[in-house]
Amino acid sequence: MQKTEKKLSMVSGSPAKSLIAFTIPLILGNLFQQFYNLIDSVVVGNYVGEGALAAVGGTCFSITAVFIAVATGAGVGCSVIISQLLGAERIADMKTAVLTALKSVFLLSLILAVVGAVFSPQILTLLRTPSDIYSDCLSYLRIYFFGLPFLFMYNVFASVFNALGDSRTPLMLLIFSSVLNVALDLLFVIKFNMAVPGVAWATLIAQAISAVCSFTILIRRLNRRYETDEEYIKFSVPLLKDMVRVAVPSIVQQSIISVGIMLVQGVVNSFGSSAVAGVAAANKIDQIVIMPMIAAGNAVSTFTAQNIGAGKADRVRAGYKTAVVMITVMAAVVLVVMQLFGEAFISVFLDESSSSEALRIGLENLKFLSYFYVMLGLKQTTDGVLRGSGDVGFFMLGNFCNLTERVLFAHIMCGTMGVGAVWIAVPIGWTINFLIAILRYSTGKWSKLNIITVNR
Repeated sequence: MQKTEKKLSMVSGSPAKSLIAFTIPLILGNLFQQFYNLIDSVVVGNYVGEGALAAVGGTCFSITAVFIAVATGAGVGCSVIISQLLGAERIADMKTAVLTALKSVFLLSLILAVVGAVFSPQILTLLRTPSDIYSDCLSYLRIYFFGLPFLFMYNVFASVFNALGDSRTPLMLLIFSSVLNVALDLLFVIKFNMAVPGVAWATLIAQAISAVCSFTILIRRLNRRYETDEEYIKFSVPLLKDMVRVAVPSIVQQSIISVGIMLVQGVVNSFGSSAVAGVAAANKIDQIVIMPMIAAGNAVSTFTAQNIGAGKADRVRAGYKTAVVMITVMAAVVLVVMQLFGEAFISVFLDESSSSEALRIGLENLKFLSYFYVMLGLKQTTDGVLRGSGDVGFFMLGNFCNLTERVLFAHIMCGTMGVGAVWIAVPIGWTINFLIAILRYSTGKWSKLNIITVNR
């Protein structure tokens, strides 16, 4: 007998209610996840100084965001296969997929940790990091890469929970982790005067504890709630190949913004530390603002995968319409808030000694992008359908065009537009990506794909 909990399934009942109930905790969870970097920047900007903020929130963020994107993308890619297997009620194969994902992602994290630690100086040089923040950047990155496996494993644990239809457990763990991160930030930076290394250690410890807790809960959950008489194996190469087929495009998609930020960081750095600090402050707010959009896309991906596995493509279409409405409402609220209170938000990340130029650049960036967040949301939601169904070809095409445009535009136009070229390029890329995705969605071919390996 196979036993599952109906409350964790999104293949029955009202598509709109199922998707909304799943999406809200996912949005809140992703927002709390941003507190890691948010609190780091607030503490550093107010208690260490503008230079330290430029290091942690600017240059270091542009690098670490790429690794976070890889972790998130790998997790999302794995969750598509797990969700489809759950929707198809193949519980033994689902458990095999979970164990395969955990082992594979852990190995990947070890490799990337070594690569990042070894090549941090070269990366900082490549990004033309200003000399006055180079030392802080290197100190932060060395500690960060030491804890990279914890970051990767927590992300894959959260993705597995989401694949099972449980977005509440990751939310609870993120709240705990965020509170712990705040406490450790204040302790290490203010009490012990550890400056930038203290911020890095606070994040590492919070992530490590959260990862251990997540692992314990997940294993217990699999054993108790998903019993099956079928034997399952501890590692499957065919299922790994299936996950890689989806994970690689997912990593590309999740990395688009992060890689774009990193590649254009050299443009920002060339305008000096005030520009770096201003853009860093805007980026911090931007990352918080876009999280609901990204979460909605990930929710649609899981919703799509479970229903495709269950052979219910019509529910996907209904869910997509609901997601579009949610995105439109969220984008409208963000636009109003950013236009009215943008300066107050930017000021949170800059202390009294920060230059007026840093404030001006950050505010200009933030207000401009707020008009176009709806396009990002539509792109993420449509991408979610393609990713969840395993329609990876057009998914990759759209995101590649997005990245290419953003990098080329920033580098070519910075000479005439100044640092503003960095953020003007962003909505152009979003629009190109969305148009490619929606054209593919309209064909309906995504609903007829089968990406699950029959034999383990």
